[in-house]
Amino acid sequence: MHLDRAEVSLSYRRHVERKQVFMVCLFLIGVVFFCVSLSVGVSGMPLDMVLKGLLGMTEGRDRLILWSIRMPQAVAAVAAGAGLALSGAAMQAILRNPLGSPFTLGFSHAGAFGAALTVMVLAKISPVLPAWLVSFGPGIVALGAFVFCMIATSVILAVSAYRGASPETMVLCGVALGSLFTAGTMFLQYFADDVQLAAMVFWTFGDLARAGWKDLGVMASVLIPGGIYFYLKRWDFNAVEAGDETARGLGVDVSSLRLTGLVVSSLMVSVTVAYLGVIGFVGLICPHFIRRILGDDYRYVVPASALAGALLLLVADTCARQIMAPHVMPVAVLTSFLGAPAFLWLLIRTVR
Repeated sequence: MHLDRAEVSLSYRRHVERKQVFMVCLFLIGVVFFCVSLSVGVSGMPLDMVLKGLLGMTEGRDRLILWSIRMPQAVAAVAAGAGLALSGAAMQAILRNPLGSPFTLGFSHAGAFGAALTVMVLAKISPVLPAWLVSFGPGIVALGAFVFCMIATSVILAVSAYRGASPETMVLCGVALGSLFTAGTMFLQYFADDVQLAAMVFWTFGDLARAGWKDLGVMASVLIPGGIYFYLKRWDFNAVEAGDETARGLGVDVSSLRLTGLVVSSLMVSVTVAYLGVIGFVGLICPHFIRRILGDDYRYVVPASALAGALLLLVADTCARQIMAPHVMPVAVLTSFLGAPAFLWLLIRTVR
């Protein structure tokens, strides 16, 4: 059947416009929830007061609450959500595995172990450390989490280089590392005292309120370049989606793409875990959700995954502050409650 070129062009243009409209809607909904998250908390703040605060028209207590407490938390939700979702989308692309995520490859477990080990070591040696160094305790714990995330990455890269950088090798190595680091964390918790145990458990609960403006600056220095890198590689991801041989035929260095993509993903996950703790399912669910709606074209999957991840964490954080008010539920608890049923639903639909 002969198709008129103009009809094909019009159909493609409409197809693209639908995807663009969807992403614009995600962005606008995200802006709305960003403003709502600034108004929600123990100390209520109407939306009109939030808007005045954003324009610099508030003073005193309201200004302090908005810019020192709620704004960093909302920005952390956007940064962490976008970073984790981008990392998950990239991992699923370069590994051609829908289960690819920071959890699958063991990065989050490695960060939790690093934080737990640092907490225990600091507790033992803090009496002999100078006071100025002890004051950097939270930063040292974050550094420990970051270092062990990078150790997990190095192990996966070393194994993949030895055995060949195949997706199956990387995923299986990540699963083994995740189990190893989880066992290590449990071992440390068993021998920890009450104070150390509380600190370790608290670290495993992802908490957006931990990050201040300086922490967010460090996170942005990693997350923004990482996001730009993944967007620039969107065509390579599309080529790999068609198969390794097809990608090589199109001039894509598949092994190099996997290795560099894994390093960038691990950096983004590491800095998030280091400052905010372990936040689950964002990197797994959001790319699934986006691909089901927009398809496997990574020109749209990459930016839309970032928007969806930011929106998911904004919504989860807003709800976490309201469900048990005046107590604040850790956002990681809520993302797991939301993510597990959603993932099961996705699996059931896939089987059908």
